[in-house]
Amino acid sequence: MTSNKRPSKVLHITLWIVQILLSVSLIWASLTKLFQPIAALSAMWPWTGQLPIGVVRATGLVDLLGGLGLVLPSLLRIRPGLTSITAGCVVLLMICAAIFHVVRGEAAVIGVNIVFALMAAFVAWGRGQKAHIAAN
Repeated sequence: MTSNKRPSKVLHITLWIVQILLSVSLIWASLTKLFQPIAALSAMWPWTGQLPIGVVRATGLVDLLGGLGLVLPSLLRIRPGLTSITAGCVVLLMICAAIFHVVRGEAAVIGVNIVFALMAAFVAWGRGQKAHIAAN
């Protein structure tokens, strides 16, 4: 009996869909945090008006790196293993964001963080599987 070690086409397509959705969301959040005035940001995300502007902009930069790292390595086929590492880092980022909001008494808003963490965990697992299969 032959074992099929190649990931299914459905898994591959699903991973790309999740990667793109997560990437677009992170890049949108990053551009918003990097280029919107704090007054406009704080109307959408109150915490942004309560922290130093440098912290808000730094979170925007982290979001941008995460969003790009989820698609560029696989898309350009340059060190595609970085995609699964980036996805793992996005999971960590979302855990930190959820903790931040819970500590501030904003537990009602962590749903997005949980969904994004689950999406990123799926990408980390799926792309990690693909890298493992390619190495064997």
